[in-house]
Amino acid sequence: MKKIIRNGMIATDSEVFTADILIDGEKISAVGTGLVCDDAEIIDATGKYVLPGAVDVHTHMDLDVGFARAIDDFYDGTVAAACGGTTTIVDHMAFGPKDCSLWHQVNEYHRLADGNAVVDYGFHGVFQHVHENTLAEMKEIKEQEGITSFKVYMTYDYMLHDDEILEVLRAAREAGVVITVHCENHGVIQLLRREYVENGCKSAKFHPLSRPARCEAEAVNRMIHLAAMAGFAPLYIVHLSSKEGLHEVQKARAEHHKHLGVETCTQYLLLTDEMYEDPEEGLKAIMSPPLRKDADREELWQALRDGVIDTVATDHCPFHYKAGKAEKQYGKDDFTKCPNGAPGVQERLMLMFSEGFMKGRLTLPQVVRYSSSNPCRMFGLYPQKGSLDPGTDADIVIIDPKSSTVIDKDYIRGASDYSCYEGMELEGRIEHVFLRGEEIVRNSEFLGSRGDGRYIKRGESILVSE
Repeated sequence: MKKIIRNGMIATDSEVFTADILIDGEKISAVGTGLVCDDAEIIDATGKYVLPGAVDVHTHMDLDVGFARAIDDFYDGTVAAACGGTTTIVDHMAFGPKDCSLWHQVNEYHRLADGNAVVDYGFHGVFQHVHENTLAEMKEIKEQEGITSFKVYMTYDYMLHDDEILEVLRAAREAGVVITVHCENHGVIQLLRREYVENGCKSAKFHPLSRPARCEAEAVNRMIHLAAMAGFAPLYIVHLSSKEGLHEVQKARAEHHKHLGVETCTQYLLLTDEMYEDPEEGLKAIMSPPLRKDADREELWQALRDGVIDTVATDHCPFHYKAGKAEKQYGKDDFTKCPNGAPGVQERLMLMFSEGFMKGRLTLPQVVRYSSSNPCRMFGLYPQKGSLDPGTDADIVIIDPKSSTVIDKDYIRGASDYSCYEGMELEGRIEHVFLRGEEIVRNSEFLGSRGDGRYIKRGESILVSE
């Protein structure tokens, strides 16, 4: 069925203008004023903003961390995404069995997601060890599955060492693959965690102290140099949290480091480590990297204004706080036992719209750039996703700026029993969400069906071609 979104304030990543959008089937057919189509359904968007569907390129649906499992599967998590205006995710795979091939987790994640997701989706591959076979498999998976990015960790049980990371970067450069990296100094973190626990310092407030900002900054610096040694291999730094880490990125930008992408997350823009002062409530915000200071938030916002950071994602990885198995309570007597992660995929777009655009921190085109078009450019989805140009997928969000959104228990659409943003009243409210031309959300009510989401084979990243 054809639809016309009439007289909306259309926001792209470069401008805002008033026009109509004609949807024909799954695609945007035309954008202009006074569009006419006799058999089209009319959606009046007068006085409302019309944005491309948001794209979250850092989620962890159904993540198995060994002693706990993220409680949003690919159905619950993508329903939450849809209700928050996110119409596409690219999910980071969990580690598989020891010594497994890269294909193992690709197959496992298809099993988890296919037929369950309600928005479109792709995957990032993951390295947990390096040998000749895995390096060859990376290229195979890119060619056969359209998985054009793989993650490495500089900490956790399956962290890679510098020599292994260099091997991966060299192979990725040759294959045209982006390597995404969790940057923290493993050795320092392990030492600090052990010292705090041995000295009886086990409450939530010691979590950020055990993972100081300089641990991130050192690892970011090291990773940038390793990528340069690999011939400026395409590198994407995930969840940048600190001003110290940002300064390393700024230095690299000033030196014109090629093929470098950088992500931050909404929590590092809006929350601080004061949350950890409450020994019980602080468990909700145990994530890695941890929340930082006000000064870090302000510098990250400035970096978005200046275009130093490329994307805003969520690192969505929810666990129960009180309900169900209450996985977060594993850390009540020892913060090191608390699973890392928090929900965020539903909240992100409205947080960016309200606290970014409506509060004057960012322009609306910048909100679109960081929540939609740039993520797509970084990971080979643009312009099919992240654009409102004719011929692209009709993934569209309509926001009423005169209404408001309250983040409370009734707001939550995923499986988690809390949000780190509870109590916030945001300026603006999502009225409609369209996925490939079909309305899947209306006034917070989910209208879609399990399995509506499609797997996307991704193309080449701008980090490879720039």
